[in-house]
Amino acid sequence: MRWLATLCALWAAPALAVTCEDVTYQGQSFTTCKVDVTKADLRLFHEDANGDVIGSLRAIEDLPGVKAVLFAMNAGMYHDDRSPVGHYVENGVEVMRVISNAGPGNFGLLPNGVFCINDDHAQVYETGVFLEERPTCRDATQSGPMLVIDGALHPRFLPDSTSRFIRNGVGVNEAGTEATFVISNEAVTFHEFGSFFRDTLGLPNALYFDGKVSRLHAPSLGRSDFGFQLGPMVAVVE
Repeated sequence: MRWLATLCALWAAPALAVTCEDVTYQGQSFTTCKVDVTKADLRLFHEDANGDVIGSLRAIEDLPGVKAVLFAMNAGMYHDDRSPVGHYVENGVEVMRVISNAGPGNFGLLPNGVFCINDDHAQVYETGVFLEERPTCRDATQSGPMLVIDGALHPRFLPDSTSRFIRNGVGVNEAGTEATFVISNEAVTFHEFGSFFRDTLGLPNALYFDGKVSRLHAPSLGRSDFGFQLGPMVAVVE
C-alpha cells in the first residue's frame, strides 16, 4: 500500500507558488516563471529603507524581513539614476505618475501599459484603460510597449523586423490569478516575443519590461543573471 500513501501525499501537497521552466517556441528558447498570485508574496522592489537603489536581483535577499527570493526579474524601464521612467507604486506609495503621451524609445511606442499587483491578484492594463478605470494597485510599474492587447499583438510589431535583443516581460491570465514572467534566452524581435505570449501562453494581455538589460533570478533552475545595475524589480519572496 506504499503506492497509495505516496499518491495521497501528492494529492495533499500544495501547489508551488512559483514554477520556472525552459520552453522552446519556433526553435527559440525562452524561460518562463509562472506565479500563483493567490499564494505567492509578489512585490516590486526599487529602494531600500535608506532610500538607496537596491540595484541587483540578489540584493533583494539582504533586505530586512526577506528570508528567500524564489524568483526575481527587472520590471520596467529606468533613467540613468535608475529612477522609474513611468508610473511606479510600491507598497501603496506612488513614486512616479502615469506617463500617457507618446515619446522616443520603446517606452513611448504606444500603446504601453501598467503591471498592477495586489495581495491576491494582478493584471496588465493598457495605459489608456488604466487611466479610465483607475484600479487600486498595491504595487504598479509602467513600461512599454504592450506586447499583447486583448489577444492581439501590438499594431507596430513587424514580422520581418531585424531588431533583435534579449527581452523580458509579463503576461497575466484573464482571472488575474496567475502572472507569467518571460525572458528570451536568445535575441528575438518584438513580433516573436509577443507571439510567444499570445500563441504559446495564451495570455490576453502582456507587457514588455526591457531588452539588453533583461535579467532573471530563478534558484529552482540554478540561474541567477548578473550585469548592469537595475531600477525597478519584481520578486516573489518568503
